[in-house]
Amino acid sequence: MSDNLEPADIKSKNKRLVVKLGVAIVLMFGFGFALVPLYDVFCEITGINGRLVNNNREQATLVDKSRVVRLQFTTSVAPGMPWQFKPHVNYIDVHPGESKVVKFLASNQSGELITGQAIPSVSPGVASLYLNKTECFCFQQQILKSGESVDMGLVFFVSTEIPQDIKTLTLSYTLFNVTDPDSVKATDLQAAL
Repeated sequence: MSDNLEPADIKSKNKRLVVKLGVAIVLMFGFGFALVPLYDVFCEITGINGRLVNNNREQATLVDKSRVVRLQFTTSVAPGMPWQFKPHVNYIDVHPGESKVVKFLASNQSGELITGQAIPSVSPGVASLYLNKTECFCFQQQILKSGESVDMGLVFFVSTEIPQDIKTLTLSYTLFNVTDPDSVKATDLQAAL
């Protein structure tokens, strides 16, 4: 490379560099914007994180009374989330195809308005293909005022196509604080209280 570059050559190289950097910025922004839908598709395909493929949105009309599957419930709250969160029952026995309702209790123990989001996970992982949630508090964010409590419902059924060797499923929920600190202003908090 020669040290004797003409000012026009330097200007041309700088323009190309700026264009390349601009394209890189646009591509990085686009990739970041596309990550959430890509993650959702990945989770839907693999069944990771409780993002279930619900091809059977409607409940099966037949109930397999010859079998019983135990569904266990566990809950946790993410670090820094000042809520109590627990199921009303630790487990329930169901016949495949039978619709059931289970309630969970969430209580805001802080002095602030907080928005929570529950993220489900099913184990064993393959069982997520057979657990059909028709209504779930995890589909929406929960907003609780200071000291407020709420019973949140889960309506589900286990598919009759669940393999015979799966006799127990564990449905775990982790509750995260998704409050946008910029959206909760002192006036909003006072109005909510």
